[in-house]
Amino acid sequence: MSRHVVVRRVPRVAAEVLAGLASAGVSTVHEADGRRGALDPALRPVQAGACIAGAAVTVSCHPGDNLMIHAAVEVCAPGDLLVVTTTSPSTDGMLGELLATSLAARGVAGVVLDAGVRDVAELRAMGFPVWARAVSPQGTVKASPGSVNVPVVCGGQLVSPGDAVVADDDGVVVVPLARAEAVLEAARRRIDSEDTKRARLAAGELGLDMYSLRPLLDRLGVVYEDGSS
Repeated sequence: MSRHVVVRRVPRVAAEVLAGLASAGVSTVHEADGRRGALDPALRPVQAGACIAGAAVTVSCHPGDNLMIHAAVEVCAPGDLLVVTTTSPSTDGMLGELLATSLAARGVAGVVLDAGVRDVAELRAMGFPVWARAVSPQGTVKASPGSVNVPVVCGGQLVSPGDAVVADDDGVVVVPLARAEAVLEAARRRIDSEDTKRARLAAGELGLDMYSLRPLLDRLGVVYEDGSS
């Protein structure tokens, strides 16, 4: 018989690091971490404009059963981000308005759900951010054991308890706790570099010249021709 656990205490990425990663955004963090950690793009936001980062509280559920999400609420701390997976593929509506209300009362920043979500209009109205694989009215039961705060695979990426998870309109990315600070510093350098490039492009400079791409085109055999007028 499999052992099912609820781990109450896990190390977490520092709040100030999470705030910096949220400010940088998913695409910048993904690039800054060597283009690692992006979850399946099928996990989409049910709202527009939210940009959050939180320490992962992970949940492994039986498909069609949200018992362990209820168990996870108790171990969540303010600013955490709940990451929910199922042991086999599922699009059932694992989370709705009532469960989101309970999570919001604990100060949870949002939910990333590799399954379905329901009550989307209500979630939007209450301002609780969710990223999910599907929207479905199909409800769930509360009957099967699972685990909380164990390593899980969500959207094709390994997520461990306490890892930094960043989510916005571009999708979701996970950064392991051990390198979160270094990734934040790399993201800040990238933002500074992009500010400089943005100014050059706005002034009319071409990307071909700014990135020195003309020699590459030449090496690839791209030939310029003047078409007939």
